[in-house]
Amino acid sequence: MTPDQQQPPPPPSGRPVRKLVVEVSDARDLLPKDGLGSSSAYVVADFDGQKRRTSTVSRSLNPVWNESLEFVVSDPSTMDYEELEIEVFNDKRMSNGSARKNHFLGRVKLYGTQFARREDAGLVYFQLEKKSVFSWIRGEIGLRIYYYDDVDVTATGDNNNNNAQSLPPPPEKEPPPFEGRKMEEVPGPGPMENMQPPVTVTEEPPAVVTVQMENHQQQQQQHEHQGMPPPQMNPEYPPPDMRRMQTRGNERVRVMKRPDNGIGDYSPRVIPRRSAPTESERIQAYDLVDPMQYLFVRIVKARGLSPNQSPYVRIGNSVRSKPGEPSSNPEWHQVFALAYNKPDSGNSSTLEISVWDAHSENFLGGVCFDLSDVPVRDPPDSPLAPQWYRLEGGDDPNAGGKVSGDIQLSVWIGTQADDAFPESWSSDAPYVSHTRSKVYQSPKLWYLRVTIMEAQDLEIAPNLPPLTAPDVKVKAQLGFQSVRTRRGVMNNRTGSFHWNEDLIFVAGEPLEDSLILLLEDRTGQEPVLLGHVLIPVAAIEQRLDERHVKARWLPLEGGPGGSYCGRIQLRLCLEGGYHVLDEAAHVCSDFRPTATQLWKPAIGILELGILGARGLLPMKSRGTGKGSTDPYCVAKYGKKWVRTRTITDSFDPRWNEQYTWQVYDPCTVLTIGVFDNWRMFADMAEEKPDFRIGKVRIRVSTLESYKVYTNSFPLLVLQRTGLKKMGEIELAVRFACPSLLPDTCAVYGQPLLPRMHYLRPLGVAQQEALRGAATKMVAAWLARSEPPLGSEVVRYMLDADSHTWSMRKSKANWFRIVGVLAWAVGLAKWLDNIRRWRNPVTTVLVHFLYLVLVWFPDLIVPTAFLYVCLIGTWYYRFRPKTPAGMDIRLSQAETVDPEDLDEEFDTFPSSRPPDLVRARYDRLRMLAARVQTVLGDFATQGERVQALVSWRDPRATKLFIGVCLMITVVLYVVPPKMVAVALGFYFLRHPMFREPMPPASLNFFRRLPSLSDRLM
Repeated sequence: MTPDQQQPPPPPSGRPVRKLVVEVSDARDLLPKDGLGSSSAYVVADFDGQKRRTSTVSRSLNPVWNESLEFVVSDPSTMDYEELEIEVFNDKRMSNGSARKNHFLGRVKLYGTQFARREDAGLVYFQLEKKSVFSWIRGEIGLRIYYYDDVDVTATGDNNNNNAQSLPPPPEKEPPPFEGRKMEEVPGPGPMENMQPPVTVTEEPPAVVTVQMENHQQQQQQHEHQGMPPPQMNPEYPPPDMRRMQTRGNERVRVMKRPDNGIGDYSPRVIPRRSAPTESERIQAYDLVDPMQYLFVRIVKARGLSPNQSPYVRIGNSVRSKPGEPSSNPEWHQVFALAYNKPDSGNSSTLEISVWDAHSENFLGGVCFDLSDVPVRDPPDSPLAPQWYRLEGGDDPNAGGKVSGDIQLSVWIGTQADDAFPESWSSDAPYVSHTRSKVYQSPKLWYLRVTIMEAQDLEIAPNLPPLTAPDVKVKAQLGFQSVRTRRGVMNNRTGSFHWNEDLIFVAGEPLEDSLILLLEDRTGQEPVLLGHVLIPVAAIEQRLDERHVKARWLPLEGGPGGSYCGRIQLRLCLEGGYHVLDEAAHVCSDFRPTATQLWKPAIGILELGILGARGLLPMKSRGTGKGSTDPYCVAKYGKKWVRTRTITDSFDPRWNEQYTWQVYDPCTVLTIGVFDNWRMFADMAEEKPDFRIGKVRIRVSTLESYKVYTNSFPLLVLQRTGLKKMGEIELAVRFACPSLLPDTCAVYGQPLLPRMHYLRPLGVAQQEALRGAATKMVAAWLARSEPPLGSEVVRYMLDADSHTWSMRKSKANWFRIVGVLAWAVGLAKWLDNIRRWRNPVTTVLVHFLYLVLVWFPDLIVPTAFLYVCLIGTWYYRFRPKTPAGMDIRLSQAETVDPEDLDEEFDTFPSSRPPDLVRARYDRLRMLAARVQTVLGDFATQGERVQALVSWRDPRATKLFIGVCLMITVVLYVVPPKMVAVALGFYFLRHPMFREPMPPASLNFFRRLPSLSDRLM
């Protein structure tokens, strides 16, 4: 046998390999570390055990590399959990000779969720981070990180190349750098143990065996060098679940249940759980909700049926499938979920499945199953394979002819955790499209910044009155959004107009809209169009940081000047570094920027179990006059919306559905709302909005880690007639987050909003207008889903009307301020009781403590912090045991005036009679007068302080300066401790030495002049 015959045939194509490319552009404002006022920086990148290094840029605090570092992704399915660490060092070889090591200049940690595809990647500047608390780091580094899928050419072979096995494999060829610089692969200066991988919270799986990839790679390299084929391992890489068990991958966190207690009527109420798992018990999926058993029937198809026109399948006596095609081999592909083991389901032990003709109602055959023989399927099991069953006729007199044929189906018993449950047809939900559980995603929103700079060669009307400047403005339109600039400034020499004004819009993906710019001359009574520009939003450049965007000139069209109407200079960019707010800022559920490259890794998992509701009120009436409710629940956190199935005609629905979200910031809010379904009864031509039943908010940061909160929250709705309790909703919430990890603790020290909100902040009024546009776009996007989420549902969940005027909310905010200042008022009352000797023992102890602090002033600050620590420890006993729901007392909804409610629910502009509007306006004027008086009093006190040295009252200023001179002399002569003791004892003197009249210092201050006498 020849060697060619012994050689195995090569594979037909190469093995697909994913590669990660890190383009290191430059760095800015680095720290000088070489002892000469500069640094010689180089970059080391570490990904999945592979290290790459750039060249060294000599003596520059703003080095430029423009080099590419390429890595091989070992397992693309787990790339999202891999960590990329980029460190910047100063090269000691180019220092002044005194450096013993390569000084650390900063690092950046990124994760696979921040990587983008090659066509979507952009240059991003990351702030360099510290390695420890005592590190002194500054500056930023520009990186472009992307991945692409390639073919491993080493997997292909050539029959003519017989000696390839005797040669070592060639090194992997790296792409050429931007400027021809050479990349070196060197060991990193830091140990690998310092890496902190992201933490993923999942259910605890059964024990698995971890495949040691490092040893396998070493053995494979040894076999290749020895000329032998590498040993085959199956699988080559461990599956994703096994890789996550490795120490250098994701850290597994066990999530366990813990009981909780609480009580309340208008407060969250604890629901007792049946049992809690032990420490050694593995927590299953859907562990927060009660299991609900269903009998699943999957109808696939039939063959060899008798002649028919429209066959359908009937399960029992009430459930029917969709009609099939008039054929002897129809197909249905439907799944049915029938209630099982319910009290009202009867005691039947058999399941009858029959085939009928919808046109003639002829019986075509049937199958009967004994329910005791139906298998039970758990969620980890694979789907049950359908089988063929012979159709039998039995003694049915409706059989129009000979029964023949087979039907393919499968029957099993499962729970709501079954994969087939979300798309199944439920027996208690006749409106299929509106009753299924669904998950929605909000659209990806961008801020579009349009900078109007200059316009030239405009055709302005020549017959203007003397000394009249043209009033030229630019009107920008994007969808339903319209913004107009201010009046342009005209240059008399060139005839051009300047604005230099930014216009901000909200753009949603897919970026199919176009930006329309209209130049209008509004000098006369009617605006005159000077030209327009049409710009597709998809062609606009995307910006992730504050880098400069080049301006461009665009020609105008459609003006009075014919084909050429002038040109306009614009600067356009889609801002990816902002977070587009679509919720109220105080109940926001996500603060991540638009660009996924800037996202930080998740710090935990939020799990929500929607158990059910109790005591719902009737929301509609049936034909017989009986009240009914068709409730469903909507939960929103981040970009993910979930909707439970609709339980028809039930005041005590049981959903028992469980959902999870990734948490990137614990200082966010989860919103759950309950609605009554009206759309499923509406025709296609009419629109019936769903009615709100109530809403609950849960702040994630108030939840303890790994603790299960199972509570019943009241559903409260404020209507025109007053506060109304619509029922209660039962929820189970768990926040799985390692509470003491450095990444989790560091979140509390980071800015709440992305970096661009602080570098180029948006105005309050502008941000509120943009939030309204974003809410409208989210509502329009979700309304196109099936089943749709109505705009009334989206606006209610996003608190779109939170900025409207309400006397009730104004009172609530006032009492919130009073509550915040209550501690100061309490401290003042305590001091007043001390100085009045209400409790002599306490007053003597305060005297003694004051003497100690005055004589040892170094103890003042530690004692203050110790006192705060003791207060926090003391209040630990009174910590909240349950998540807080809606507070009617805080909301001032307990005893709200009907007139205030009518004003709160009034439209804008008002739709009330003129007399009522005038009365409300007068009442608002009275309230504003009180606020005006309070503001005047604050201004008066500040002006009196200024009058001490302003010589507005010469006698008062002379007295004040003289007293200050005396105090200066006394403090120079007398020791400060003696002065402090004398002042303290004078303040705490016994009431027998006091006078009931105000002190002289307060009288002196009250006599100082203010500017109130100058007001007209």
